[in-house]
Amino acid sequence: MFSTSVLLQILACALYSNWWPMLSALMYVVVPMPCLFFGGGSTSFLVSRESNGWINGAKFLTGFSAVGSIAIPAILRHAGLIETGAMWIAFTSFFILVCTVLCYHRANLDEDW
Repeated sequence: MFSTSVLLQILACALYSNWWPMLSALMYVVVPMPCLFFGGGSTSFLVSRESNGWINGAKFLTGFSAVGSIAIPAILRHAGLIETGAMWIAFTSFFILVCTVLCYHRANLDEDW
């Protein structure tokens, strides 16, 4: 599923001969960084109720990165730098990426594997 998301991101750029939508692909790298740095590589801290300063910071940075992934194509479309089709392809790519992360998180929660 992740490769489909990346493929759609590349298609959003290639089909419209404009590589500005690839700017939102940078956020695909930024989104998992709080989990790696503050959560020890686990996604379980995102749903925990712990009130640690580092964990709260990681939750904020994860949310900020996720909102940025949606906001960048919308801002680029509003500025007239990309076409509407490229924006929708980038949104679809982000939706598939979120589904991939949720499936990964769900698979890690199950201890029965």
